[in-house]
Amino acid sequence: MTDKVDLLCELYQARFDRLKEMASVSELPKNGPVEVVRARLIKNLVLTDWDLSKENIKSIKNKNLGEILGVFGLKKSGSIRERRQRLYLHLYEDPKTLTAENLDKMNKQDIHSLCKILELPLTGDKQTLLVRVAGVLASQQGSWGKVKKSLKRKNDNAKSKIVIPNPSEDDDYSSTNIQDSVEKFIEEHPEGWSFEEESEFRNNLADDGVEISRVEVSNSIDNALKTVQQENESETPIPQMNQTAPSIVADTEIDTLEREAAIIEVESRIAEIESSARDFLTVSSTSNSEDFELFIDNLGSHGLPVDIKSVRAYLTDIVMKMEFKIDSEKDAINSMPNSWSEREAIRQFENARSSLRDQLSNTINLHDGDLIKARMAFEEIAKSMGLDLRIPSISGRLHALFDLQVDLSEAEGLQDPNIARRNRVLKILHHGSVHITPEERRVIDRLERNIVAFEQLVETVMESSEGTFTESQQALIIRFLESRGYDVNTPDLRPKILASAGIIGSELGYISPSEIPKIAPGVIVSETEVDSIITELKSLASSFKPKTDFSIEEIISEDEDLNDAGERVKSAREKINHIDDILARLRG
Repeated sequence: MTDKVDLLCELYQARFDRLKEMASVSELPKNGPVEVVRARLIKNLVLTDWDLSKENIKSIKNKNLGEILGVFGLKKSGSIRERRQRLYLHLYEDPKTLTAENLDKMNKQDIHSLCKILELPLTGDKQTLLVRVAGVLASQQGSWGKVKKSLKRKNDNAKSKIVIPNPSEDDDYSSTNIQDSVEKFIEEHPEGWSFEEESEFRNNLADDGVEISRVEVSNSIDNALKTVQQENESETPIPQMNQTAPSIVADTEIDTLEREAAIIEVESRIAEIESSARDFLTVSSTSNSEDFELFIDNLGSHGLPVDIKSVRAYLTDIVMKMEFKIDSEKDAINSMPNSWSEREAIRQFENARSSLRDQLSNTINLHDGDLIKARMAFEEIAKSMGLDLRIPSISGRLHALFDLQVDLSEAEGLQDPNIARRNRVLKILHHGSVHITPEERRVIDRLERNIVAFEQLVETVMESSEGTFTESQQALIIRFLESRGYDVNTPDLRPKILASAGIIGSELGYISPSEIPKIAPGVIVSETEVDSIITELKSLASSFKPKTDFSIEEIISEDEDLNDAGERVKSAREKINHIDDILARLRG
């Protein structure tokens, strides 16, 4: 082994002539660039125990690939496929010849063979295959075709770090080691583990050199898991893999008859549950476990026995199936029919679309905005028309039509003057609500729920006052609300209520906008504070006045100086004019 290390160091540091000489002595081809000859010598003189043919590179284990790449002086990081690609390119391709620019000169068969060796998809035309190979070359750029510069320098310390792998030293997987790894894995997960965690455990074994893809190795891991569980079953129960949703676990379980009765009750309301599930899945998903738990618990408020374990599991299964169905519907809407019956069903739906659209608005209005019940009723209408909702493309189109109508109704509502007026009133009521007490906030919430009745009250008062909104009408509204249990006669709520009433009266045409009561400012001060504010303002104003600290004598002396300066300027101007006259005569 020491001789091979010395030989490898010599190959790293040898020049091209020396490499050719060594190739001639070893009866190896000496054609090609310097790095190709160097790689050929390392392959045949150092890694003599390894079969590095094109076909056998794929069978080399991931652990050994890194060591082999290190022997060739190449980058060792990356996935197992990237390592295989790098090793193949370094051994069998020339980096100056195999470039992205030269790929276009190759025919499709050569590119297809290259994709097969590089473990790339083989489907598509020549351009598609070419792009895939070019992507590999771009990702592997600089990591093959040449030895690291640090290895070309003489370094005795680097020689001690060189490891030449040997296939004989690579023992097969050990059942004992797998058993120990399984025991450690179970100890780290005393409360059970998920499928993802077990997959990660198996991947870690693969990184350690265990070929988990082999059937016997996979069976060995499974047997080890079962064996450890059986050995510890008498002492402490070993948790199984968590394969159920968290919502299935519950505290209450009852006998079989009552459980079956509960399931029958749930099945009788399956349409309502599915409609609720659709409403839930429009804004969330089953992967959000916390939100999913709250949704299942909320179904209990509708009379479903969600505290029973089997019922909870049944509801969870329904929602998960509905989520899968919705995904299938979305895919089916944008794809072509897969059968003659589906195509005919879609044609029947399109013929009935206008009729469904006409009935949809009335259906939503009949259920007072309860979208869950409205959706159920809309499904019944579709079934009565002979539409097969079992087909994903049909049910997807139907519910898409329902959701579109709901969005349009909301958009139309924003343009309704009544809704716009109520939004303006609510904006006034909630203005500055973060600074009011919880009791006052509850009054506003209650008033918001009964906003229609509040509008009727204001309209009645305005009609009786013949278009005026004086203090008497304002007091009447406040007293009436107090008689109904609304504690609105507070410094914070009274201005909001009166301003809201004024907005309603103005919108309905009883008073002008100028008569709407104004909301008092948020800062309230006492009389003493007002006096102090006035004093402060006076002092501030006086600071802007010009200073008059000069005496009368100083002012007079300054005026005399100004007069003298003016006389001197006048005398200088006369002299300049006299000089100009003399010059004009001389030019004359």
